[in-house]
Amino acid sequence: MTEIGIGIIGGGYMGKAHSVAHAAVGGVFDTALRPRLEVICATTPTSAERYRRAYGFARATDDWQVLVDDPRVEAVVIASPQQTHRAIAEAAFDLGKPVFCEKPLGATLEDSRAMVAAAEASGAINMVGFNYIRTPASQYARQLIAEGAIGDITWFRGEHTEDFFADPEAPATWRTTGMGNGTMGDLAPHMINAALALVGPVKSLVAEVETVHATRPGGEVTNDDQAQMMVRFGCGAMGAMHFSRIATGRKMGYAYEVTGTKGAIRFDQEDQNALWLYRMEGEEATRGFTRILAGPAHPDYQPFCLGPGHGTGYQDQIIIEAKDFLTAIHTGESIWPTFRDGMEVNRIVAAAHASSDAAVWVDIEDF
Repeated sequence: MTEIGIGIIGGGYMGKAHSVAHAAVGGVFDTALRPRLEVICATTPTSAERYRRAYGFARATDDWQVLVDDPRVEAVVIASPQQTHRAIAEAAFDLGKPVFCEKPLGATLEDSRAMVAAAEASGAINMVGFNYIRTPASQYARQLIAEGAIGDITWFRGEHTEDFFADPEAPATWRTTGMGNGTMGDLAPHMINAALALVGPVKSLVAEVETVHATRPGGEVTNDDQAQMMVRFGCGAMGAMHFSRIATGRKMGYAYEVTGTKGAIRFDQEDQNALWLYRMEGEEATRGFTRILAGPAHPDYQPFCLGPGHGTGYQDQIIIEAKDFLTAIHTGESIWPTFRDGMEVNRIVAAAHASSDAAVWVDIEDF
């Protein structure tokens, strides 16, 4: 067992999730590398010290450069706003340190390309945080598809829909300013990543991106509320995706359907411990979707619980990410999704905006 010093930049929602994950991952997965919580960084000395005490870090700082340069910080987790990702990652890679970066990889496609170049030039381990695809149920869906259980994929439908801005009288916040904080920058990357993971590369698309509530109490809205796209995958399958932060009644609407020549799969994150599988087998009268409850037979479930159907939760997804990051560092081999995989999501987001602006189909290879 070997310790590794972890530095986490950001102490809020995702900073807390990653701090808890690195504190727990060794006990859950018996990892070869055991995190040592060295430094946490936040925007002010007061908040940084508060997070240090709450999460159990050795030290705190309000300067991310201090964290990156600290010799006892051997791996860096970026959980700060996306406009900060590029500079932090480049500085860490200059020192040869492994980097885990929350999605989306960069604030722009240009930033993402630069981050990929820095990662690959350094040879350091790099990974992007797309946690939802790591539920045991979705990992099993990927496994079934790869094994050919539902045949050749013909169609995909995906959505990431929530309702935290469904009320038009909800006040303007930082989320309503800047394209990176809109639905295409915030929610869409998760489902685009799922589509790439389940079906493969996107060849072309046509999209509509719109702002429904242009003003809110306290200010103008400068980014998008919802979007939709039709896609053609490289494998030939058709697809459709929808993203929204104004989807009334939807709390965690990360959901997908995958149709194949021999069967189909359905999943909804609001019921994250269940996967629905249809196999085109047997007599027609007995066919139907089967609800499969996640259990020890599915990927990354057993370390949390030995009981089928007992379930895993959101925090467990982050612990699974931490396990994969530590495994990659230990073995010296980056684990999907890497920075290059994160950049592919940024390419599709950029293509969708261009398609919406011009109202035409676009090829992904042009971006």
